[in-house]
Formats: sequence, structure tokens, C-alpha cells
Amino acid sequence: MLRHEFQPGRLVAGAVITVVGVTYAGDAGDAWETPWFAAFPMMVAGLCLAAVAGMLSRGIRRRGARREGQGEG
Repeated sequence: MLRHEFQPGRLVAGAVITVVGVTYAGDAGDAWETPWFAAFPMMVAGLCLAAVAGMLSRGIRRRGARREGQGEG
């Protein structure tokens, strides 16, 4: 398998979508009761968190690349 760069925003987004899916699967299997509107706030909060994680990761990478470029000049 080829190595790829770690992307925390996608990891958080995938985890949130999995949690929402498990929440509704538990409701469908009568394990617990979930209101029909519960997915919307969970998805919005999770995707906002994923966006913040992605922006922080991008900022850290750009900052590191800039430092590497300064040392060569």
C-alpha cells in the first residue's frame, strides 16, 4: 500500500459520519430512542470540527514548508 499524508480533517469527518450512522442503527434496532432531528446538529458540529482540524493541519504544514525553504536561501 502506498503511503499518504495524514489528513486529520478527513479522519474527524469520517468518525462523525460513523457515529451518526451508529446512532441511527441503534435506533433502528430498538437499542435506544433517537429523535429524528438529532443527525443535523451532530453533523454540523462534526463537520465544523473537521474543518478546523483541516485548517490547522494545513497551516502547520505550510509553516513547516516555509521554514524548510528559508534554510536553503
